Amino acid sequence: MQRLSVDEARDRLSDALDAGADREVARLVPLLPSHDVERLLPELDARRLGVLFRAMGDEWLASVVSELDPGIAARLLVRLTDVQAADVLEEMPPDEAADVVGELREEAREEVLAEMEREEAADIRELLEYPPETAGGRMTPEFAALRDSMTVDDALQFLRRAGKAADAVFYLYVTDDGGRLAGVTTLRDLVLSPGSRLVAEITKREVVSVQDSDDQEHAARVLRESGFLAVPVLGPDRRMLGLITADDVAEVIEEEASEDIERLGGSQPLEEPYLTASLWHLFRKRILWLLVLFAAHAYTGNVLQHYQGEVAVVVALVVFIPLLIGTGGNTGSQVVTTLVRAIAVGEVQMRDIFRVFTRELVVGSMLALAMGIVAFVRALTLGVGPGIAEVVALTAFCIVTWSALVASVLPLLLKRVGLDPAVASGPFIATVVDGTGLVIYFSIAKVLLGI
Repeated sequence: MQRLSVDEARDRLSDALDAGADREVARLVPLLPSHDVERLLPELDARRLGVLFRAMGDEWLASVVSELDPGIAARLLVRLTDVQAADVLEEMPPDEAADVVGELREEAREEVLAEMEREEAADIRELLEYPPETAGGRMTPEFAALRDSMTVDDALQFLRRAGKAADAVFYLYVTDDGGRLAGVTTLRDLVLSPGSRLVAEITKREVVSVQDSDDQEHAARVLRESGFLAVPVLGPDRRMLGLITADDVAEVIEEEASEDIERLGGSQPLEEPYLTASLWHLFRKRILWLLVLFAAHAYTGNVLQHYQGEVAVVVALVVFIPLLIGTGGNTGSQVVTTLVRAIAVGEVQMRDIFRVFTRELVVGSMLALAMGIVAFVRALTLGVGPGIAEVVALTAFCIVTWSALVASVLPLLLKRVGLDPAVASGPFIATVVDGTGLVIYFSIAKVLLGI
């Protein structure tokens, strides 16, 4: 067989899709890297996508669609027939299928679900009832749970018949006859126990679990801190509903980190990949915070207007405004970035607010002293005289300390009132410090220079 380069295989695949050559498509697709295939899929129209579906089958297409952003995957599935889309979704894990179905319009959603097997459609409908950022919205409802009244032989027979549910046998969860979580055991303990022994006798009763209403970040933190590969998700009556797995946690961490990074830059998070987002979508995500920051910056002008008399008397004061407020903003951004990350991974909680405040007071004072000395030397090198140099140095000390203290408590307070601490972003902190820093600067100048 002729060896083809990736570029040649890509070109020939395009021709084969145009020609509807199923067998050629099936030969060429395995020659392409997976990321090339994932990039190609959204570019295919309905006819070419149908050719790919026929050539590769629903199981292959499901494996690729599972790797796509849910919004992109949904736009892909609507180009298939309802039956084809249903076949693809049935091959996907229920939690991933639910993410994709949730992106469809209501009418298209119902049409696709109507073509799916009743049990699998029911699983997706149940998952869609949960808010997407909860443990219930993240869990997979496919799991194999043993009854505590089973014998070991009964349990082994049950696992052999469990089918796809047995794929998630990280641990063997045990429930009572009402489906309530009773404990956990292992396959090793099951295999090594006498066949007539009851499962209840080899069950450990202490189980790490999360509630279906818990935030996905909390569920991810519980799984990460426990060191397990999965944790059960329970309803209000301790009925076992599903599992949160390590794969789910990896996705949660990536999504939350992406959101925090975007918010730290003063922008609302995107719900889809950057290159596929429309220009209008990018505009909407950025304009709100720009308007908020613009309004917040307006008071900086009011402060300057209030102190215009002092500026007129000592014009040299203006030279140091960008230096001082910029240093304060940078200090606040450093603190906010560190704390947002610490809050996100559970290292810092609201009860730690006074410890955080104390630590940042000490560190902020040390930084303020260093920056005050540097500012004093810089002012002298500009030849403004020792009086103004003292004002600049003392202001630098006060602004850096003040900025560190504000940034140390604001993320935790926002978390306490239910807001994302990442909104205390660098731009927002810098805006707050700009105006208050000017008040500090000119107040010190009035006292020390007698103006």
